[in-house]
Amino acid sequence: MMRFICTFTILFSFWFEIRAQYKNFFYEEGKKIVVNLTDGKLYFYPLTENTLRVKFVRPPFNDSLPEWIYTTHEKPMVYHVEKEKDTLSILLSGISAKINLKNGLVTFFSPEGKVILQERGRQLTPSMVQNVNTYCALQRFYSPEEEHQFGLGQFQDGYLNVKGLSRRLTQVNTQIAVPMLISDKGYGVLWNNYGLTDFNPANDTLRLVPIKGGGKIEEVEITSTEGGKKEIRENYVFASKLNVPVSGRYSIMLDVGQNMARKYHLRIGNKTIFDMSNTWLPPTTSAIVELEAGVYDVVANLEKNDSPKVFFKMVDKETVFRSPVAECVDYTVFCGDVDKIIDSYRNVTGSVPMLPDWALGYIHCRERFHSQEELLETAKKFRSSKLPVDVIVQDWQYWGKYGWNAMKFDERYYPAPGQMVNKLHEMNMRLMISVWSKVDPSSQVGEGMEKNGFFIPGTSWVDFFNPDAAKYYWKNFSSRLLKYGIDAWWQDATEPENDDLVGRMVADKKIPGEVFRNAYPLLVNKTVYEGLRRDAPNKRVMILTRSAFPGMQRYATATWSGDVGYDWNTLRRQIVGGLGMVISGQPWWTYDAGGFFRPKNQYTDSIYQECLMRWIQTAVFLPLMRVHGYDTNTEFWNYGPNLTSLARQALAIRYRLVPYIYSESAKVSFSNGTLMRPLVMDFVNDTVAVSQKYQYMFGPSLLVAPIVESNVKNWKVYFPAVKGGWYNFWNNIYVNNHGWKIVPARMDCIPVFVKAGGILPLAEGNPQTVKEARYGNLIIKIFAGADGAYTLYEDEGTNYNYEKGQYASINLSWDDQKNELTIGQRVGYFPNIKLRRNFHLIRISKTSYKEQDICYTGDKVVIKFKD
Repeated sequence: MMRFICTFTILFSFWFEIRAQYKNFFYEEGKKIVVNLTDGKLYFYPLTENTLRVKFVRPPFNDSLPEWIYTTHEKPMVYHVEKEKDTLSILLSGISAKINLKNGLVTFFSPEGKVILQERGRQLTPSMVQNVNTYCALQRFYSPEEEHQFGLGQFQDGYLNVKGLSRRLTQVNTQIAVPMLISDKGYGVLWNNYGLTDFNPANDTLRLVPIKGGGKIEEVEITSTEGGKKEIRENYVFASKLNVPVSGRYSIMLDVGQNMARKYHLRIGNKTIFDMSNTWLPPTTSAIVELEAGVYDVVANLEKNDSPKVFFKMVDKETVFRSPVAECVDYTVFCGDVDKIIDSYRNVTGSVPMLPDWALGYIHCRERFHSQEELLETAKKFRSSKLPVDVIVQDWQYWGKYGWNAMKFDERYYPAPGQMVNKLHEMNMRLMISVWSKVDPSSQVGEGMEKNGFFIPGTSWVDFFNPDAAKYYWKNFSSRLLKYGIDAWWQDATEPENDDLVGRMVADKKIPGEVFRNAYPLLVNKTVYEGLRRDAPNKRVMILTRSAFPGMQRYATATWSGDVGYDWNTLRRQIVGGLGMVISGQPWWTYDAGGFFRPKNQYTDSIYQECLMRWIQTAVFLPLMRVHGYDTNTEFWNYGPNLTSLARQALAIRYRLVPYIYSESAKVSFSNGTLMRPLVMDFVNDTVAVSQKYQYMFGPSLLVAPIVESNVKNWKVYFPAVKGGWYNFWNNIYVNNHGWKIVPARMDCIPVFVKAGGILPLAEGNPQTVKEARYGNLIIKIFAGADGAYTLYEDEGTNYNYEKGQYASINLSWDDQKNELTIGQRVGYFPNIKLRRNFHLIRISKTSYKEQDICYTGDKVVIKFKD
């Protein structure tokens, strides 16, 4: 008995000692696993079955920053922890992480055991900003040579695949920093930092010096936060020498040294790297170039007030995030294909509320309507001209004598705003109005802001990091503007413009602005969305805004690409920028069709008008369709009958697509879907498809190939391999199964193709509003060659009853072998549902075109097509 007791005592002591050793290097604390390393602590937060958040901290660590990106999740995740000799593994059903206890580095695995992401190293270096102690956080990951990476938001550098590219993630006009990266290797990384972030930072720097003598001097008209004004710009030449030690691919980033650039230009030897001009540009731009070893003359033709630097590094097998202002290294890893990653991202940062249905029609804007009468007359002409439209926009300066963003109409020009809105509603049209985060201190609203210290010091931007300032802003917004029945809100310049957080204390002068530098748009739109949900609870929110940040998708926001130029190069960059934006998890995006800054002779210049039409035709297949232009009457009839006719055709297609687009918008909200889809989302194993920068899928069925060059007769299109091949959207003719094909470049449309198995619900006739398109008779096209399925979604369109389960869906399925379409029983109900619908069915195959008509009453029906 004594031997047993002694043996048991020894075993118990040994178990206790092992447990103590375990606890010495790792333990569980609340919802996180803590791993002790020699130089700090690693925190792991299992967020979903395929999502792990990682923090590396150095004591003392108080985790003092507010959590704005992630939503609260009470559901605990099931995970296991396994210890081996020199490793510790954290296992979830959809992802696992293995920590090397010798060097502290983490490797992430798919459920199948495949390595998806590996740390290469990290740094947490003490630093200081505005005399406040902080850290510079840096994280390095291994990136294989063949990898493709996407995301980071919207940039003007023209790169969709950002692997190896150096970018500076800041919020400025035409650039949106969303530090979400997605790889074709099956992972996504969300870098959790509110401040400036350098992606693949280049530590080698070349400062360019001015060559005396100056250059061309010109006066240009610009937009600013004080309205339109003129600015004198003088070209200047800067130069230096660059020593390239080794031949290879180099990432080059030009920083002009101002808050906004006016032009990009850089020549290395005889190779021009950048050559782009616009009234406003982001302060940095990037490219990857091949350089031979040697010494090069570097010349930049820029603007006199620039102080240019060139950052360069050889492209290597690493991906690096670096934030100069941080509390810790903090990132989240998602495992899966692109759709799964975006689904998981929205599960932890917030799902997307449904936009009102009318937001998916045509949004007409110009800079600007000058009076109530002018706006209403334009709306009437749209209706009398049979040009479909759902939203008309009042841009800035309607406040007139009351001061910038006074939240008040100048009655000299807008004598009855409520009546104006009512008249638009009588025409089945909605009003969007420009509201800023900047307020004139001399206005009534501004006086209160000033008195209470609610401005960011030294500016007239509202300090939304101060809850009292945000509350005061909304109080005035609500009491002064909601009474008119305005339908949608244009939150302009939410970066804030001019990078005005830098060097200033915010959050009631308690925190350096650099800490929250990129998060301002998140707080602005949070304030407006939550206020609208509270004060106008029965009306769906629609906010158009110029900047974004992770998590902002939950605030019913759409972004547009800012004050861009108008030429072909700019059009190409907007398409790429939009694809980068949507794959970053922000689904609602658009641009100023035709460009914001336009040529003076735009109404008569046939060269510009060709480009304008391609902007408009591409906009048909964007998440939102709108036109805008600085100092421009953008109405189509101002450009002559030919362009008006082409625009009418484009609008007609947009409105016929409404049942398809609205059903896809339901997938965005209910299933965390994405409407505008870079080809990596659907053809990840096709490297040619993945490399296409301008082609994309629009929903599950449509392949869009915008024409982005002038005066072309034919256009080269890449067709990814799909069962049954592709059909021409415009004439239903079978086109190709796989590979490149030259197609005609028609003037009246851009190339669009339908995947075999695709089921397209389309509006019949020529609806003038989204309401007509949604509630009229439907055409349902079935493209044979593969099985297919689609879900047609219906609800009231303008309220939040869908959140209470008041909506309906109809499942459509195509059995290609049986030649049968099954229209399932309608599931669900909502007030004023249309119980009987006339469906005109069209089955399209390589060799035949068959039609049938049915009256659908909600019961399941199977339709057999006979050849």
